[in-house]
Order: sequence, then C-alpha cells, then structure tokens
Amino acid sequence: MDDLDRNIIALLRADARLSLAMLARRLKVARSTIQARLERLEDNGTIAGYTLKLGQGADPNRLRATVLLTIEPRTQAALLTRLKSISEVERVFTTSGRVDLLLQIACPNTQVLDQVLDQIGAMTGVHSSESLIHLSTKIDRAV
Repeated sequence: MDDLDRNIIALLRADARLSLAMLARRLKVARSTIQARLERLEDNGTIAGYTLKLGQGADPNRLRATVLLTIEPRTQAALLTRLKSISEVERVFTTSGRVDLLLQIACPNTQVLDQVLDQIGAMTGVHSSESLIHLSTKIDRAV
C-alpha cells in the first residue's frame, strides 16, 4: 500500500459516497487510476465493502452496552455459535488481558438487556461477566 492508496482510503473514510471523478480530482490523478486502485484494494481485502453509518438520531431509544466475558478457553467455539444466535449481540471481539471476549450489544430497553445478560451468563463456559451501559458517545471514528 502506497501513499495514493492511503489517501484514497482516508477520503473514503470521511465520505464513502465520493465518486471516482471527485476522488481523482482531489488526488490529482486519472479517474482510471482511482478505479484500478479501488478494484485492487477490494480484491485484496483492504476494502471489505461500503456501508451506511447511522448516527445517534437514527434510533435514539436504542440502549447499547459492552459486556466483558471471562470464559473457559475450550468452550470459545461453542459460545461463539450460541452468541451468533442472539440478535442483540452485534459484535464479539477476542481480547488480551483479564477478559477473553468483549461483546457489543444493542437492545430496545433495559428489560431486554437484562434478559440478554441473563442468557449470556447462563451459557456453559462463561466464568464471569461485567456489563457496561453506554451513556453517550463522545468520539466516534469507527467506520
């Protein structure tokens, strides 16, 4: 990846709706160069896709939480399969440090969150959990 690739990615991170022509103008290269670079970045997996990013106002009643899980290592695969079946679980990350998994959860209210947390806590292989309810977003650079 060279400077042009990094610049293309930076512009698309700021606004994924930029046209090929606009990218070419801003980076002072031919439109065909931008198109070829994007195709290569998509083919090699650097760009995995283009998506819509919703703001807080899109669903203001949505409750978000992070759940930290300590698990029995041998049960990770089975736990991941069970977590996939819970629609409120949006993302699961493996981590280093004192916890094994970090879950991002979104629920319509505290009652559903409580049910989801009970369901996760009752899974075989979960040693402990800690939940953190998100109050507000101060910085969001996620793509």
